[in-house]
Amino acid sequence: MAALARLGPRAALCGAYAVVTFLAFPQLVAGRVVDAGLVLGWLSPALLIALVDGQSPRRAAWLGFAAGLLAHSAILHWIYVVTVVYGHAPAAVGVVAPVALAAYIAAFSGLFGWGYAWLAARGAGHPLSAALLWTALDHLRSFALTGFPWATLGYAQHENAALLGVVTVTGVYGLSFVTVLGGAALTRLVRELSASRRASAGTLSALVAVLAFLPLGVGLTPPAPAPDAPTVRIAALQGNIDQGVKWSPEWIDRTLGIYEDLSRRAVAEGAEWIVWPETAVPGGLEPDSSTWLRIERLARETGAVLVVGAVGLERDPQGRVSAFYDSAYVFDADGQGRGRYDKSHLVPFGEYVPFRAWFGRFFGAVARGIAALDVSAGPGPRALALSHGSGGEVSVGIPICYELLFPDLMRRFVRDGSRVLLAITNDAWYGRTGAPHQFLAITALRAAETGTWVVRAANTGVSAIIDERGEVRRRTEIFERGFVVGDVPLRASDRGPTFYTRYGDVFAWSCWLGLAGVAFRARGSRLRASETRDE
Repeated sequence: MAALARLGPRAALCGAYAVVTFLAFPQLVAGRVVDAGLVLGWLSPALLIALVDGQSPRRAAWLGFAAGLLAHSAILHWIYVVTVVYGHAPAAVGVVAPVALAAYIAAFSGLFGWGYAWLAARGAGHPLSAALLWTALDHLRSFALTGFPWATLGYAQHENAALLGVVTVTGVYGLSFVTVLGGAALTRLVRELSASRRASAGTLSALVAVLAFLPLGVGLTPPAPAPDAPTVRIAALQGNIDQGVKWSPEWIDRTLGIYEDLSRRAVAEGAEWIVWPETAVPGGLEPDSSTWLRIERLARETGAVLVVGAVGLERDPQGRVSAFYDSAYVFDADGQGRGRYDKSHLVPFGEYVPFRAWFGRFFGAVARGIAALDVSAGPGPRALALSHGSGGEVSVGIPICYELLFPDLMRRFVRDGSRVLLAITNDAWYGRTGAPHQFLAITALRAAETGTWVVRAANTGVSAIIDERGEVRRRTEIFERGFVVGDVPLRASDRGPTFYTRYGDVFAWSCWLGLAGVAFRARGSRLRASETRDE
């Protein structure tokens, strides 16, 4: 009983952390999108720090893992839709899958608990060390085991206009840093005041530093485009093709007809470039095929540049298909194919099965939606040239779906010369959950980091036009057929890319360096204290 009584407050904190973290990211609740990250984003790390505060490193690791597992199992509930509704796996797999993926994220929460407790035991459990540790782990999660940075804490601040400018230097990791710094300072302030003490200098310094980020963020916000800046009128189509019929042969003609109709309607509203979603063409697209010729005719008829998501094919010398790609094709206004971009960062277990020779048979047995062959990865991000005006060309990047999660990858499109990003995705997999809205917030951060407008075409939504400050200017509702169209300014060719675009994760690596310094100093203090006691 005494053990249960001791666990009670910790269990309450663990549950509170899970609820607050779940609601810190956009969620669909009773048919409405709830997006409370502007407030709850600060409370999430505060609760986790309160949970592990005063615990041994080992116990703090388990508490952090348990809290992370609860929170992220809830956040990733949409994996059930992916695996069961569209992957045709048994319901039991749909329950286990989000928990298994959440366990990957929870491991980092456990590492945070261990690291914070270790530092606190050596007198270094201050807000700065918490912020350095959390940010370093967020960065690690972006590439460890190929990475899965969904629900990185910084995205909770995606609507904080005063802070967003910071990401032009730090990437999303700067938002994680300042959010944890504020949350840790809040935890420490409550603890100090509840002990009838005045706030310490360290706590006040952390709070002042958080406040200092606000004018810094405003000052780093990219300037609005000049009134005479060149623009392109771009449309993003949303065909709203249900994932359950998307690949059905009976739907191919109907699907193409839907996108042809939407394209004509977009051109009637002045669109010069028209962006179709990821794999809008439900199958392979090869020169001289009937589908290829149909899209050529549409481009000539409308006089618009078409960016079309489809399956790219590669054939061996015998003419057999040897590789599949998740691709984006560009068709000029005269109907000529101008180029193709192949997705380079693929979804594990979605587009390929790691160690297929060992695990392929198992996953094929539990999920009939798992393909027999892996999708192949393209060589990497690069800009493509789209025609514009009388003989001119504009470099654009066409990131595809999962690639949008990785800020370091996205910045390479812009560093290669892209003046606008045409993002294509198929979010039908997520169903009516919070995931499409969370993915929109992730995309908005990519626009803010690179200072580049993004036009996002999603099969079932959310399709959107996002400005260089990360503000969504136009958007669709999910599971509606239609399009968004607008005059999109091109990033000025004489304006250099953002610091983050040029140099990448310098801030994140600086957090690693700062954390190493804090840990070295804390270890040295512990050794000196031990030597003093021995004397």
